[in-house]
Amino acid sequence: MADRDETPDERFDRNWNELLQELRVAQTGVQILFAFLLTLPFNQRFDTITDGQRATYIATIILTSLASLCLIAPVSHHRILFRRGRKKELVEASSNLAGIGLVFLWLSIVGAVFLIFEVVVATSWAIAVAIALAVAFISVWYLYPAFKR
Repeated sequence: MADRDETPDERFDRNWNELLQELRVAQTGVQILFAFLLTLPFNQRFDTITDGQRATYIATIILTSLASLCLIAPVSHHRILFRRGRKKELVEASSNLAGIGLVFLWLSIVGAVFLIFEVVVATSWAIAVAIALAVAFISVWYLYPAFKR
């Protein structure tokens, strides 16, 4: 792989812009899931869920909140570090936060799908689908790119 003809500052700017594009995709997903989850308690049927389903809901809403926290944090960091010559640290910290946020995001998606399958179909189906989704996320988001590297 040929190195790019760019200064370290240009590389940090490019990396920052690429990270922002990635975060836009992830933030949209987490915002849609979060909005869906926030409306559930106001549904009439919510009162009929079991204690286990309620615990799953609470865990999922916390995971989604943590995904939002990590995926939106780079914006706050940028505002605080803007024009301070700290782009390298900003890119590194934001990249780490994005990685952590993506873990929380796929866990929250698996949790939400588990909850829906448990309420609509049955616990056995919910477990099977949640395991299949977890394996799919790990495979597609982590293993496949690791093998390509």
